[in-house]
Amino acid sequence: MPAVAVPAFALAWWAACYLIGRDPTRGPSVRAAAALAAYAIGVLLWTIAPGSAAAEIFFCVPALFWAGAAVALLPRLVPERRQIDLGWLILVAPFLLMAVALPAAGRLVVLAPLVGGVVLLWRFRDQVQPNILPAALAVMSALYAAGLAMLLIVDLGAPVLVILAIGVDLMMLAFLVVIAEALDVGERLRPDLIRSLIGALLGVAVVDVPITLTMLGDTSTTVRVLQFGLLAAVMTGIGLIGQLRRALDRIAYRHDDRLREDRGALLMLAEALPRHRQRHRLIATDQQDFLRFTRQALDNYGRLGRLMRSPLTDLPAVDRRLSGLTIEQPLARAMELRAVLAEGVDRLRPAGRFATTDEWRHYNALYFGVVLGLDPYARKRSTDGLDREARLALDWMRRNVPRQTLRRWKDEGAAIVARRLWVELAHTDPRWLTRVTTRST
Repeated sequence: MPAVAVPAFALAWWAACYLIGRDPTRGPSVRAAAALAAYAIGVLLWTIAPGSAAAEIFFCVPALFWAGAAVALLPRLVPERRQIDLGWLILVAPFLLMAVALPAAGRLVVLAPLVGGVVLLWRFRDQVQPNILPAALAVMSALYAAGLAMLLIVDLGAPVLVILAIGVDLMMLAFLVVIAEALDVGERLRPDLIRSLIGALLGVAVVDVPITLTMLGDTSTTVRVLQFGLLAAVMTGIGLIGQLRRALDRIAYRHDDRLREDRGALLMLAEALPRHRQRHRLIATDQQDFLRFTRQALDNYGRLGRLMRSPLTDLPAVDRRLSGLTIEQPLARAMELRAVLAEGVDRLRPAGRFATTDEWRHYNALYFGVVLGLDPYARKRSTDGLDREARLALDWMRRNVPRQTLRRWKDEGAAIVARRLWVELAHTDPRWLTRVTTRST
């Protein structure tokens, strides 16, 4: 078992850390990472006590998190999405309790939420990118369910192979999620994924043999747990290398703010470069994708690290702002993109003095909620440094605008900004198109 369990545990744990490290704020990634982490813990428990109920339960847990990932992959414009996501959160606990309380065959009840999530994703398949995602997710979920049934009900005499097959299914599901999210935000996946995967394989090659030999020579539970803990630490360091570097900088350079900020900017650049799409692909972007990229850029208005990865950094408006620079740095492009977005929001402002009428709703939602980054629903609100308009807008939104309404106004305003940028891109100077082709990366 250790010869198979060690690499299976290592790769599953690395994949979980990689998903979290790529973007810890996106629901599908976090839930897929939780599924892989549960599988890795199940491998550990099965190695210590083969056939134990605890190991079987942890092999069932990924079904619940994959149901949540399927729900999180639903299109943003689905009106019932928030209620569906809340329903999943409510159902996780009772299904987990049933998996703990029921006998082996009864634990297959955890597949019910997964079936529901796949059915919902299939229902809105025409709005999901890539188009093959619902079908591929359905196939991999069926294979995972078959493997889980073999492990819990049918004794084939080779549970290790079944566990390994389940791990492959879960890794493929995670791969589908990361592809979907890369397409959704307009980023490249392959360079960043290959770099991290090579690091994981090297880590497995370095520590796999000594850990496996140690487990074969000493079968005590303590030694095996410690060895798996060491393996988890190595894979965490590889999968979360960017976050760990920032944490070390905060500790090592806590008294040198300038050095810490400079290194932070370099780390943001290092992470953004392999994930930024080729420049020439902006011209091939359709209007729907352009709208989504604009909305996401506005959502990340205050995060330069994410703006550096946005395809919109190659807009002609950004080029014009950088025309006087001899060296075009990704950080400078992100800052100019932010200025372009701020100009787009400013164009939404109606004439006259500040007001809270209907014609001001898009400007107020985007300017105060995005450009200034104010949160009217925060428990601790500070108005220090805000002008009179900002104070009035913050108080008005807190008292009279529900959270969902403000979110809708932001989306509507983002659509207006995107349409104006799209028109500018579509009618840009043809010489810019030629320059894009010759400078594409």
